Amino acid sequence: MRPQILYPLFAPVTSLPGIGPRLGKLFEKLTGPNVSGLLWHLPTGLLDRQQEPPIDTVLDGATVTLKVQVTIHLPPLRPRQPYRVSCVNDTGAVDLVFFNPRVDYIQNLLPPGEWRIVSGRVERYAGTLNMVHPDYILPPERIAEIKRLEPTYGLTAGLTPRLVLKAVAAAIDRAPDMPEWIDAHVMKRHQWPKWKAAVEAVHRPAGATDLEPGTVARQRLAYDELLASQVALALVRQHNRRLAGRPCVATGALTSRVKARLPYDLTASQRLAIEEIANDMASPQRMLRLLQGDVGSGKTVVALFAMLIAAEAGGQAALLAPTDLLARQHFATLEPLLRAAGLELRLLTGRDKGKTRDKILADLASGETKLVVGTHALVQESIVFDDLRLAVVDEQHRFGVQQRVALSEKGKGVDLLVMTATPIPRTLTLTAYGDIDVSRLTEKPPGRQPIDTRIIPLDRLNEVAEGLRRATAQGSRVYWVCPLVDESELIDLAAATERHEMLRMLFGDRVGLVHGQQKAADRDKTMAQFQEGSIDILVATTVIEVGVDVPQATVMVIEHAERFGLAQLHQLRGRVGRGSAKSSCLLLYQTPLSETAKARLNIMRETEDGFRIAEEDLRLRGAGELLGTRQSGLPEFHLADLVAHADLIQIARDDARLVLEKDPELVSERGLALRILLYLFEKDAVVKTIRSG
Repeated sequence: MRPQILYPLFAPVTSLPGIGPRLGKLFEKLTGPNVSGLLWHLPTGLLDRQQEPPIDTVLDGATVTLKVQVTIHLPPLRPRQPYRVSCVNDTGAVDLVFFNPRVDYIQNLLPPGEWRIVSGRVERYAGTLNMVHPDYILPPERIAEIKRLEPTYGLTAGLTPRLVLKAVAAAIDRAPDMPEWIDAHVMKRHQWPKWKAAVEAVHRPAGATDLEPGTVARQRLAYDELLASQVALALVRQHNRRLAGRPCVATGALTSRVKARLPYDLTASQRLAIEEIANDMASPQRMLRLLQGDVGSGKTVVALFAMLIAAEAGGQAALLAPTDLLARQHFATLEPLLRAAGLELRLLTGRDKGKTRDKILADLASGETKLVVGTHALVQESIVFDDLRLAVVDEQHRFGVQQRVALSEKGKGVDLLVMTATPIPRTLTLTAYGDIDVSRLTEKPPGRQPIDTRIIPLDRLNEVAEGLRRATAQGSRVYWVCPLVDESELIDLAAATERHEMLRMLFGDRVGLVHGQQKAADRDKTMAQFQEGSIDILVATTVIEVGVDVPQATVMVIEHAERFGLAQLHQLRGRVGRGSAKSSCLLLYQTPLSETAKARLNIMRETEDGFRIAEEDLRLRGAGELLGTRQSGLPEFHLADLVAHADLIQIARDDARLVLEKDPELVSERGLALRILLYLFEKDAVVKTIRSG
């Protein structure tokens, strides 16, 4: 049950004065259904009403407060014209302008001959100074009611600044005094205020600097949010640790056979990752490990050794890929290695039908098949494993937690290894995967050459095409990626189709096209033609971003590179440089470039280190855009800024671990306060894991 102290904050927004069902829907869209959402809706700016300038010196667009005398009302002569009220003082004249007002209300508010204080934004129109719908109209004796410094908030259509300001103030009035959930030493070291005082301070800034993420009030609230997140992750981890696993002890019988067949030596970080995985699998607890590796760092081979350990222990292992194409590619990489070592690997995708499919399912159910690669077809209810010991999930951010859980429920105490080729900055790894152990692959396999990255303006397109002619004549294959335009598949398609036509005119029918609107079978057919070399140039939208392996492709052209995030540019660049030949990546940009875009493209030229690139991307763009929060499974933060508050994440993580070591059930005085914190940030499901044990 949610603690009683939080009832006022989890009441619907419609319980606040002046918010009925119609406005309630708009507030729900802006800040969520509960009163608490208004507290997390931070000001974005500050309106300064302190200026009381002479009217004849007022600048266009300024927000001002004026003392004026009402002279005459000018009702509209035609429909749709505004209602005007002319006013003066000894420094000039201003018209107050109203659209569709209640005339009797305006006449009572502004009687001719009376003095009024008016405050609002002014602009000149046809030589006259206008104040449209003033924010304040008061008699002079009530001037103190005007807020001289007023925070401004993000809005949605139908809500005015005044309505949001009023709603936030009402929400603050509802906020209770909370018991302290932050460690006393941490509070003292940072000189943070109490929770309620911090909420009031962020919504009542005394100056522009009070809007910065570094203020003590904002830091305090950011830490609350990060602490809630870290305690929740630590509880999930504690819960997972209690779930019985099954020790899978490596015998070396299969791994040594495969190792002997590898055409290269494993890198130091591959060997370390395999050792960490082997230790996890041998322990009585369930493994939950994230394998992070840059494009081309050899994650699939590490996954293979993990799968072999499961087979050595007498069980089965499954590798899950997000697309048919990727599943087939993993199969093509691993199957020859396993065959040479006398082991069988099976492939199951949505395309397998009839007797073929029935045979694979029967062999999985009987335990005849030990190792399988597939798409999420493997998660379907109809699929039964004899003894699934390990599930490997590739491109973790494409799979929801639900699918992760569904796969691990296909066996008893299934170990889970999740892999991603998206290098995630350390701060994000802590916030998103705090419940998971992390292994990182930081080297490229031997023999890979650095990629020569160049930045070229789009108006030199003809030179680029000429360079491609030379490259293809020498047997190179080329990717040409067209931009993401306004997130619209159709416009992307138009851009890609147009470029495909241009290149066909130059290179004939050795140019192919793949995009997200094609049927999977057509897309795979074109990719296969590119892989086998009957197509030299592949024009594509970003569908080729993940996993496709064509060692002969040595040139990557990315058009409108300034529109892509750094992580995505890095992913795309990783499609080349997979063989031993020298590769290049051409980043074509539209002039003029913004400073941020220039900085991003320069980083691409300077380094191929995916982790450094990800850290820079986080610094330049912020966390929300980095992986696209919606599709990455990353938590969304309202108060914490993962760049500005990066140092607080580690403190919160350490504190969460310490608390749960001393008080795993959260029953001490501080433990109970932390339960309130978890409910405050809607981590209710996690609190239930404490009770269920």
